[in-house]
Amino acid sequence: MIYNFDEMPSVINQYIAELRDKEIQKDSMRFRTNMERVGALMGYEISKVLEYEKQDVQTPLGVANTNMLKDEVVLATILRAGLAMNNGFLSVFDKAESAFVTAYRKYHSDNQFSIKVEYMSSPKIDGKVLILSDPMLATGSSMVMSYRALLKKGKPKHTHIVAALASKEGIEYLKRNIKDSDITIWAGAIDSEMTVQSYIVPGLGDAGDLAFGKKE
Repeated sequence: MIYNFDEMPSVINQYIAELRDKEIQKDSMRFRTNMERVGALMGYEISKVLEYEKQDVQTPLGVANTNMLKDEVVLATILRAGLAMNNGFLSVFDKAESAFVTAYRKYHSDNQFSIKVEYMSSPKIDGKVLILSDPMLATGSSMVMSYRALLKKGKPKHTHIVAALASKEGIEYLKRNIKDSDITIWAGAIDSEMTVQSYIVPGLGDAGDLAFGKKE
């Protein structure tokens, strides 16, 4: 299952448009805030497909029988670009556990690169709902390698892979390389092209640099 918010009427579309806008991008705080908003709203949409159970809640005047989240949620993100978006998810799933993966491009020559995963911090994920987010899903390699690294901590009940922007090529790469049937993909928008350096077009540029400053 793939959800593309660009095809749905949602305020997420406005925040994605501002993330793309090169003038608004000059304000890094605004960029981070918009990325957090996208994460929070996507988290809300994902919450609709999770499992709930009825629980009694004592109020000052009586007892309310309420739907409470039954699923245990683990929020995973890819450092450093994913931090702002992850904060949005945390504002929705405030009782969730957290996992972090460092995955980066190691360039060789002629725009050729490989993906390196150096570090992972994660709780056990057996039987839990894993929400793995990264602002940009370009080639899909970082997401696949991060997902495989997290599987060392167990098999999740279901995995939601989330990106603010994705490429068609990246989506197809996920389909070819992650065969599990219990995976859902959520994207703010899906763009059709990538540059020879594997940046999404029209995309928005480097999300990590825009949020936190350029790397040396």
